[in-house]
Amino acid sequence: MNEAAHHILAVGKREWRSYFDSPVAYVFIIIFLMLAGFFTFSLSQFFEAGQADLNGFFRWHPWLYMILVPAVAMRLWAEERRSGTIELLFTVSVTPLQALLGKFFAAWLFMVLALALTFTVPLTAAYLGAPDFGAAMSGYLGSVLLAGAYIAVGMFTSALTRNQVISFILAVVIGLFLILAGYPPVTDLLARWAPMWLVDGVASFSFMPHYEALQRGVIDLRDLVYFASVMVFMLFATQVVLKTKVGR
Repeated sequence: MNEAAHHILAVGKREWRSYFDSPVAYVFIIIFLMLAGFFTFSLSQFFEAGQADLNGFFRWHPWLYMILVPAVAMRLWAEERRSGTIELLFTVSVTPLQALLGKFFAAWLFMVLALALTFTVPLTAAYLGAPDFGAAMSGYLGSVLLAGAYIAVGMFTSALTRNQVISFILAVVIGLFLILAGYPPVTDLLARWAPMWLVDGVASFSFMPHYEALQRGVIDLRDLVYFASVMVFMLFATQVVLKTKVGR
């Protein structure tokens, strides 16, 4: 393992331990599972629908992540800056990029763990009927990528401020825009005064068309590239902010 990978792994392990050294991880996972279950079985009327599919389960993930993921990500850099440990972190031969990747992968893996604990939902669908497990796996892939995109957004807003509440609010606002950008009320409003190329450009930023395609079981390279591009762009922006803050 080269030195850069060692630093990324060390930062990732430090961040991962910090989740479970406090009740934060357990509270988050319990809330996530409770809300996912409530939205799936109550609001989506999973049992009443009479169909063994997971559409009602995956449909709510963008909205769950919009609120819950910023709560996970808001402390990633805001707490480091508030406590002054960010300078200490960067004085031990760890570059901003290495620290950034370590924290990102730790937070993303934490979200993957929370999502993996929803395994009872597809098992319930399998017990009731014969769900399309190909579509289910594609839906889980889309949810994992969506969570990674939200984590990257949350890391960016966390790097902007020492205040975790402000970081949370900014991440929610950006997440809400990335959900609603492709919805007809937004595009129709823009179409009243903006040219169609601008309307289409704004709509293309939306998570929803790409996520919904994966939810339906359609794995398109363009959708994978979209989520990867969002993560790379937000991580790059975060690195720029960190270099400005710490002067490296």
